[in-house]
Amino acid sequence: MSSTILPKKASPSGRVSTGTRESPAVAGPGDDLTGEMNPFLTRLGARARELRVRRGMTRKAVALAAGVSQRHLANLEYGVGNASILVLQQVAQALQCPLGELIGDVTTSSPEWLMIRELLEQRDEPTLQRVRVAIAAMLDTHAGSATVGARIALLGLRGAGKSTLGQMLADDLGFPFVELSRAIEKIAGCTVAEIQALYGANAYRRYERRALEEAIRVHPKAVIAIPGGLVSDPGTFNQLLAQCTAVWLRADPHDHMQRVTAQGDLRPMAASKEAMHDLQAILASRAPFYAKAHARLDTSAQALEPTAAALRTMVRDMLRLPR
Repeated sequence: MSSTILPKKASPSGRVSTGTRESPAVAGPGDDLTGEMNPFLTRLGARARELRVRRGMTRKAVALAAGVSQRHLANLEYGVGNASILVLQQVAQALQCPLGELIGDVTTSSPEWLMIRELLEQRDEPTLQRVRVAIAAMLDTHAGSATVGARIALLGLRGAGKSTLGQMLADDLGFPFVELSRAIEKIAGCTVAEIQALYGANAYRRYERRALEEAIRVHPKAVIAIPGGLVSDPGTFNQLLAQCTAVWLRADPHDHMQRVTAQGDLRPMAASKEAMHDLQAILASRAPFYAKAHARLDTSAQALEPTAAALRTMVRDMLRLPR
């Protein structure tokens, strides 16, 4: 008759001897004495244990490599530790895996995801872009959209000229002009500021995606002025790039500030004493995404009429329309 070997109790030094079953050395700050475990800590511990076992490493070996005590690692694995992110990083390094794999996301959910992720690691931006475009084409995620190239999406921060130049371009092409921010407000029944204040950023992003989908569905041809922050939602931005011809309207930060001030709108910089610094930081963080547009135009280089003429020529060439 076989018997289960139970672990010995932790020694005063914190070392843990384990048999065929392992238990935490001590209850950590994340423990709930009522018996309820924190779900996140439980899942995290299970992943840490799975990664350790998958790599054929003992708890002692991982603890030594990470520079943490076995007791700390035991608590982490059993979901009762309150590990800091720095400790997690040390454990991930010891396990020779990215921190994201230890914490867990969709790219850790299957062997195929992990293998795809490994293929993409350390690739440069042009390569990643080619892969993204190829995957989108292979999966045909936005099949059924008509005349993709006849929708012109104008990207950029407030003050880049999206509304003014967009209306001028739409009039020239004979296309409808869609101000997506106004479409969002129509769907939500309140202003953008009210959406943000009452429901939060996540709700706003959902309204934003719904408004873009509606604009694409209704208008096979259109000029669409896109809110500056849409690029922060990868799913919505992927859809835009797949179903519209995107143009990034760039401007000097000082021109952005001057134009926005003239409009009487300083969001989200109104409460900041460092408005220009904030604007430059926002522009720097979004520029790599705006750069994914199919074309770009500097709206600070010349006056309004020549800029409008340059945009008209650019778009007509992309759509293969007579100038």
